[in-house]
Amino acid sequence: MRAAFLLMFVFIFVSCAHKKGSVVHYQSNKTDMVGYIANVDSGKTKKPGILVVHEWWGHNDYARKRADMLAQEGYVAMAIDMYGNGKQADHPKKANEFSSAVFQNLPEARARFEAALNTLKSHPQVDKEKIGAIGYCFGGGVVLSMARAGLPLDGVVSFHGSLQSPIKAKKGQVKADILVFNGGSDPMVKPSHIQDFKKEMESVGATYDLINFPDAVHAFTNPDATKLGKKFNLPLAYDKKADEESWSKTQDFFKELFNQ
Repeated sequence: MRAAFLLMFVFIFVSCAHKKGSVVHYQSNKTDMVGYIANVDSGKTKKPGILVVHEWWGHNDYARKRADMLAQEGYVAMAIDMYGNGKQADHPKKANEFSSAVFQNLPEARARFEAALNTLKSHPQVDKEKIGAIGYCFGGGVVLSMARAGLPLDGVVSFHGSLQSPIKAKKGQVKADILVFNGGSDPMVKPSHIQDFKKEMESVGATYDLINFPDAVHAFTNPDATKLGKKFNLPLAYDKKADEESWSKTQDFFKELFNQ
């Protein structure tokens, strides 16, 4: 019944300024969620689907831009909403409030992710057997947590995301291949976090890779990061080389995973 209820709201599209995609409204426990689906063509060819989970600022143009970029690579991509009602933060205090609330209610966090997953799978061009997810900062922590929880994902990629999670992986439960890109100079990710993450993944037999960019700090893929870091006195900075290299490796990861 719950799945049927969710699917009732899958394709309520409205016009959108983005040239490749459309806004879609879906539901999670009666909360309106605002997503964005990018797909370059509208043919009958089935494609892998990839979820994009936003930074702690919320579902914004940056998440949609990444969905557009994935669409250009031949995927149906959906930038999802983990805060509900399309909420966005314009200050770190509010962003921290929104993101903390998600991880303080794990059943609801999973429900919101699964609602987006069902929405993506219901797209007529999505191959339901080929589903991945990527996430940035907060979103990186989300996709790693959902992989730990054993959700039916083929692969997940975390960009400068938290390696810690209230969800601990269990042996044989992690279905997704995992790729992590981390800023080696990110003060938010301690060496102990990396060690603990590797130990956890290896103890449960997960297939994973963690790539460090030695000089990169937090949010290194976002061109607005340097400006935001200066504005709020946070250790954020864009790193063009790390951004481009991590994106290229992500394409290789999904092409191999989906035999594209």
